[in-house]
Amino acid sequence: MSTNPPPAHRRPVAWGATVKAVLWSFLGLRRRRDFEQDVQRLNPIAVMATGVVLALLFVVGLMLIVHRVVASSAGGF
Repeated sequence: MSTNPPPAHRRPVAWGATVKAVLWSFLGLRRRRDFEQDVQRLNPIAVMATGVVLALLFVVGLMLIVHRVVASSAGGF
């Protein structure tokens, strides 16, 4: 008798692999074989949470860069 794998949302969270998969997806560069392995292996809830956190960090980083550039150019005149 074979045991069924756990449901996708009950898979253990592999944070390193999850972050790597999300960063590759941000770039849009991922081999199909790697994508299919990620679908079988990664926890979808962790992937979504990681994507949201990394997207927020990206936006906040851009806002900080723009703020510094605008502040430095305003003081130069």
